[in-house]
Amino acid sequence: MARYFLGCMHEQYHPRELLEQAVAGEQARFDGVACSDHFQPWWEPGHSGQAWIWLGAAAQATERVPIGPAVTVALKRYHPALIAQGFATLEAMYPGRVFVGLGSGESLNESPLGLDWPQPRDQLAALEEACGLIRRLWDGERVDHDGRFFKTKGAYLHTRPEKPPPLYISAFHPGAAKVAGRYGDGLWTFPDPEQAPKLIETYRKAAAEAGRRPGTIVLETGFSWAPHDDEALEAARVWKGAAPDDFYTDDWFDPKTMYERGEEEISDEEFKQRSIISSDPDEHVERIEQFQQVVDGGDVVVKLSNQSGPNALEAIRIYGEQVIPKLRS
Repeated sequence: MARYFLGCMHEQYHPRELLEQAVAGEQARFDGVACSDHFQPWWEPGHSGQAWIWLGAAAQATERVPIGPAVTVALKRYHPALIAQGFATLEAMYPGRVFVGLGSGESLNESPLGLDWPQPRDQLAALEEACGLIRRLWDGERVDHDGRFFKTKGAYLHTRPEKPPPLYISAFHPGAAKVAGRYGDGLWTFPDPEQAPKLIETYRKAAAEAGRRPGTIVLETGFSWAPHDDEALEAARVWKGAAPDDFYTDDWFDPKTMYERGEEEISDEEFKQRSIISSDPDEHVERIEQFQQVVDGGDVVVKLSNQSGPNALEAIRIYGEQVIPKLRS
């Protein structure tokens, strides 16, 4: 049976509001809570709370649900040794409740800090190098590393959990899916019916070739619920700023320009196909069940990013009463 994680979105909500959503998500019987991790939003005005700080507060505010970033980036803003340390610490404090989503990033996180934005092939190479470093540090090695993207001198994690948290690697093309197979405990991707099965196959094959057991498939999508369809669409509309594909590869980093480009390029109908936008809980159930069909067996997590605007808490309640129970029945 699939598990369902609530996505708490720092770009759309104040961190205090997101804590309320996390607590409400646990009460609604979501199986986990994930939060976005970006330096700035995809539009203006928005929010941009720091994900790692918030996750510590969310772990304390909740009791049982797994928590983690969706996703943290190992590139220039975060050195992989700090990622390893940060989430080893969180797992040591909240054993069995932490996961790490790891990806190759976007320019909106790096360029505002004066960091150069690399070509896609270098993003992938940096991700693979980072995964190797994180694994070695979690395994208790003292690491001297002189790599192409990262360097360490005797780096060692003096506080480690009994068991490292699961590492789910974000992949939207075959190269990243192969990295996920070699280093990850799972693959994180979109439930695109054409692309996702191919990526999952590539991931599982790479895992087998590396002598590793294929793990969890995390499917990410957004949802917006409101009493009326038009209201649900308007609440989620800002997320058009994250929709164009080249925002994830090219040097786009100005939120205002990105939203304007997304609004111009992505029609409302196309946008509604990418996310679940409806006042009808049964439509949410139907769409999620369709998304799950892209995975042929195995452990599946559906991460549902709450994009419901002012109806966020009510949307979580609706999911707890009318969506998740039907998905589990």
